[in-house]
Amino acid sequence: MIAENLNLKYLGEEIVECINCGKKTFKIRHYLYKVPYFGSVVLEVGICDKCGFRRNDVSVIDVGKPMRIVVKIKRKEDLNALVVKSSRATIIIPELGIEVNPGPIAPGYITTIEGILMNILDIIPSECFDERKPCYSKVKEIRKAIEGELPFTLIIEDPTGRSDVKGEGLSIIKEELTQS
Repeated sequence: MIAENLNLKYLGEEIVECINCGKKTFKIRHYLYKVPYFGSVVLEVGICDKCGFRRNDVSVIDVGKPMRIVVKIKRKEDLNALVVKSSRATIIIPELGIEVNPGPIAPGYITTIEGILMNILDIIPSECFDERKPCYSKVKEIRKAIEGELPFTLIIEDPTGRSDVKGEGLSIIKEELTQS
């Protein structure tokens, strides 16, 4: 079976009310997945049989206190670091003036630091890809960061403490997140 080859263990499923259509047809399947460097994570995969709405989430099992993770990206190789970002985590990149706050149906995901930058490019308004627009400079900065030409700091603030970053030779600071 494919799931066994992927270190994936089916935990069960539940059917709840869909936040999109309001029908009790949203099926959520839960899996335990062993991720290299992180250990076990829970994957939640949901789809509504009525309207087709989808939502996925991922979270590290072994943590739980609100946490701030600060990662200094200095080399192109640093962009390959693995990131587990929970659905409640905020992404901040001060040097680029970027803050991505989670919405009510924000997904959790497993990616790389480069993947986070690519996701940010995906949510930038299309007009900003026009060289004549003032916001094009932000797209250029993000692309420079993706190419490893612009050092930056990645900050993940997670009130659930279920996010993490792992990478070789990185400066990673983890501190308890205090609510002010």
